Amino acid sequence: MIPDPDLIQQRRKELAARKWNVTAIEERFSRLVKNGITPGRLDREEILGNKEAILDRVQCQAEDYCYLMRNCAKSSATALLEEFGLGNLDTIRALGPFPGIAMSGGICGPVTGGLIALGLFFSNPDITKHDATRAYLHARVFINRFESALGSVYCPDIQKKLLGQYYDPMRSMENLKAFNASNARKYCVIAPGIGARIAAEIMMESLAE
Repeated sequence: MIPDPDLIQQRRKELAARKWNVTAIEERFSRLVKNGITPGRLDREEILGNKEAILDRVQCQAEDYCYLMRNCAKSSATALLEEFGLGNLDTIRALGPFPGIAMSGGICGPVTGGLIALGLFFSNPDITKHDATRAYLHARVFINRFESALGSVYCPDIQKKLLGQYYDPMRSMENLKAFNASNARKYCVIAPGIGARIAAEIMMESLAE
């Protein structure tokens, strides 16, 4: 799929100008850790009436959390789980090794984070019920939209789009230093932001059906 270059470049410009308030982000995340995720009580009308504001908030929070955690899988999932009241903190903790599948060149972390959130949202709460068709269908839509936006679902391809090249940071200390020097902390947040926004939009579209 061909990515949307205007979407990526516009976000790069916006992020280049952003002043990251790390203290405020840390305080917000600390409150989440302390209080846990409040189970969602979906007010359909309120959500649909504030769609754009919610999408903007989810995208910004995913970017903020990625800048803080330096983990695109955890950050995208955190923003979604927090917004929609899904899962728990162990769900987020378990996503620790999933950026690029342990930085092995595998699937991009926001794909995994988004799929986790969609699974919690669309799957039957009764885990003895094994009809997963609804979750499959919405997950496929998510993958297609993510690939359309960023050109791929794989970490090396997305690094090339966001950073100009693939660094394979876990291969050597030299690679890691080059990755860190590439403004990866600032620009890799684009992927979890877009991924979280796409997943949130799919959830809200289902409420309008």
